[in-house]
Amino acid sequence: MAESLLFILAEKVLGKLGSLAYEEITSTWGVKGDLKRLQRTLSYINAVLPDAEERQGESRELQLWLGQLKDVFHHADDVLDEMECEALRRQVLRTYGSANSKVRHFFSRSNPVAFRFKMGRRIKEVTTRLDEIAADRDKFHLVERVIDHGRSVVHVRREMTHSFVIASYVIGRSSDKEKVVFLLMYPENVQHVSVVSIVGIGGLGKTTLAKLVFNDDRVIGSFELTIWVCVSDYFDLKLLMVNIIKSVSGENCSDLDPDRLQVHLRQKLDGMKFLLVLDDVWNDDLEKWIELRNLLTAGAEGSKILVTTRSPSVASMMGTLPCHYLNGLADEEALTLLLKLAFKQGEEYKYPNLVEIGKDIVKKCGGVPLAVRTLGSLLYMKTDEKD
Repeated sequence: MAESLLFILAEKVLGKLGSLAYEEITSTWGVKGDLKRLQRTLSYINAVLPDAEERQGESRELQLWLGQLKDVFHHADDVLDEMECEALRRQVLRTYGSANSKVRHFFSRSNPVAFRFKMGRRIKEVTTRLDEIAADRDKFHLVERVIDHGRSVVHVRREMTHSFVIASYVIGRSSDKEKVVFLLMYPENVQHVSVVSIVGIGGLGKTTLAKLVFNDDRVIGSFELTIWVCVSDYFDLKLLMVNIIKSVSGENCSDLDPDRLQVHLRQKLDGMKFLLVLDDVWNDDLEKWIELRNLLTAGAEGSKILVTTRSPSVASMMGTLPCHYLNGLADEEALTLLLKLAFKQGEEYKYPNLVEIGKDIVKKCGGVPLAVRTLGSLLYMKTDEKD
């Protein structure tokens, strides 16, 4: 059964709760306990969502229960989005606002104490409501279908972030793409399967760069199989095998035991030259990596693995070829991105003063595309300097 929109929405919220960005937010704002409770309850519910949605035709009460879940999932997603935007706004103001009155004017509109109180109240409302809904879970006699007590939910969501990208929408990564493509096309070496790593801090666009490489015609023409799997912080070998097979053939083999699964995986890769992208790898457990690498030797010589990670130690553990360390965008590139998001096409030239403010802003973003994108979206069509 394909994942439903409700299932994907739940995984989206879980993914946000599991990110390092929210670790920082929860520590700073004193809401860690509430968000951990929200994460546990959401995982508890999400474990039975596939079964609930298959059986909702059996019961009007079950349909209403799923409708209640949808409402609270949307509410939770909205709250987390607002928290993330506010955290970024404050970071810009705290770090750079004192040095520039225009930047301070743009980003100093909310009372921090009032905002913290408001968000704390909203988080408690969401958590309390979700707990009430979760209390009804058992009366429907639903069956859990998620591996490892719900932890794999986040990784299913990451796998669902497909590899498609519109290259013309990506700014400032042409040179990086060429360097990574070169590493993947590198002459064969002593390793049966070579590993290339893209390393950089969060928000730099490692996944976007991997997508550009993955969809490059030269790369597509050099490998018989191209496989995209997102990993995230938990390196579950069985889940990785399931997702690799699913990417290759569309089969869902999650019901197979690990031994049959590894046989099936090796059969799929047997003699094939493949490119496997492992996106967002955090775990540096050498034993698990060696076990996966040994399974992948079923592929033909010249196969490659492209890893994206924030951790140099992960890259060092996995890599057999030089890493590509991703840097921030140049100021001009960051400004182009900001203006593209903050204005309708061609409109920015009508507001030269705002463009100057944009130049100040992007210098403070450190070339991090995620920061530029977030601020650009917040500033969309605010053509009055007083806004």
